Amino acid sequence: MKGIEGAKKYFEVYGNILKEQFPDVVKYTAFGLCGQGSECLGFDDEISRDHDFEPGFCLFLPDESKVDRRTAFLLERAYAKLPKEFDGAKRSLVSPVGGSRRGVMRTADFFEKTVGKRDGVLSKYEWLNIPESCLLEAVNGEIFEDNFGEVTKIRQRLAFYPDDIARKKLASALIICGQAGQYNFSRCISHGERAAAQLAAFEFVNAALSVIFLLNGKYRPFYKWSFRALSGLPRLSMLSDSLEFLITGENDDGTAKLKAEIIEDICGIFSRELVLSGFAEKEHKNAEDAAYDVNSGIFDADIRNMSIFA
Repeated sequence: MKGIEGAKKYFEVYGNILKEQFPDVVKYTAFGLCGQGSECLGFDDEISRDHDFEPGFCLFLPDESKVDRRTAFLLERAYAKLPKEFDGAKRSLVSPVGGSRRGVMRTADFFEKTVGKRDGVLSKYEWLNIPESCLLEAVNGEIFEDNFGEVTKIRQRLAFYPDDIARKKLASALIICGQAGQYNFSRCISHGERAAAQLAAFEFVNAALSVIFLLNGKYRPFYKWSFRALSGLPRLSMLSDSLEFLITGENDDGTAKLKAEIIEDICGIFSRELVLSGFAEKEHKNAEDAAYDVNSGIFDADIRNMSIFA
């Protein structure tokens, strides 16, 4: 059973105990599982159970004007008394990385921890600078029940980048695709710098992954889950094997030539997708030209005029 399925089952079995003990708090509480951990992405397996894997769920409370500190403390104690073992999983007394990811927490504290803002209202500069994986932690997983609506409202607010921000990030990723992949990879091979060529391939693949997630309107997860998440995307997931080959294949002359051809093919696919998605006016052979086309469509002048690497 996946972690999120186990959490929902645990909530369905034991959540009513807390509801009966705290009937006046239920109307202000959201129950679910989100935040850090592969189980919040649905990527957990048997190996994942060696750390921070436990039966339980999150209980989100509004500020103290709705649920006072003493009541929150009592609720936390009641949650701690729920069964420590469930479906073969066991709750640790202390998390190896410090602090539990489950249990009672203030809604504002959770979003401050993930995106730095207690209400999830971000400025354009915050949208540009907050790590994408942190934004994903704020909206991943599942909310099983939200009686007050605060958590759902903030998650909807953070669901994905505003259009101008998405365009800026897309332009930045595309220009790296052009520079690292279409330009520097082959030049490094020509110089006999095969290690440098592999670094260029890594840069290209990293940027290409960002392009794909942005075109899908999805946040890209932490790097170790990027390929796993790519396989489940509705658009361009078929590029997974090609991208993997670029960073795992050798750089002998024949393979390097094939890699260069694959890079060009991927950039061509991106160019067509950009036009179909309304991000670019026309197709471009060079990803760097496509980047400037995407950037020119940004409405906000401050964002449009920032460095394309912003």
